[in-house]
Amino acid sequence: MADNPSYTYNQISLLKTRVFALVRACPVGSVVTYGSLAKAIGYPRAARMVGWMMNEASPGVPAQRVVNSKGELSGSWAFGEPDRMRHLLESEGIIFSSEERIDLKRYGWDPTRDLSQAQIEEIFREVDDASEQASPRLMSLMQNDPASPFKKGS
Repeated sequence: MADNPSYTYNQISLLKTRVFALVRACPVGSVVTYGSLAKAIGYPRAARMVGWMMNEASPGVPAQRVVNSKGELSGSWAFGEPDRMRHLLESEGIIFSSEERIDLKRYGWDPTRDLSQAQIEEIFREVDDASEQASPRLMSLMQNDPASPFKKGS
């Protein structure tokens, strides 16, 4: 079934929808990591996959709240200007260290830690019918990257 292009497209679109729903659930003044989002959607080793999805964030998705596991702004280039992501987070009350990092113990939000499984499932239920669409670029990355769980032939 994983070799069925329509099935794969639908699965990737559903995961993208769920990632965006979790990012929307991240409280103002908090950040979430790519890895914790990957874990919450059932792919704990797919942080890079979540990064690809975040590169296509829809309007209304507070993408500035997604950082890497070191508390660094690894996706800031996607905001069009170098400091935009940082300014958005600072406007939410987040303070950066002298090393340009966010203290994840202070500001980190992890859906699998901070929400019950029932709450996560409710977030998913609310969005599963309103699917984001996987772009051709995202499909290509998901099907061709060696680290992707959707790699062709896996």
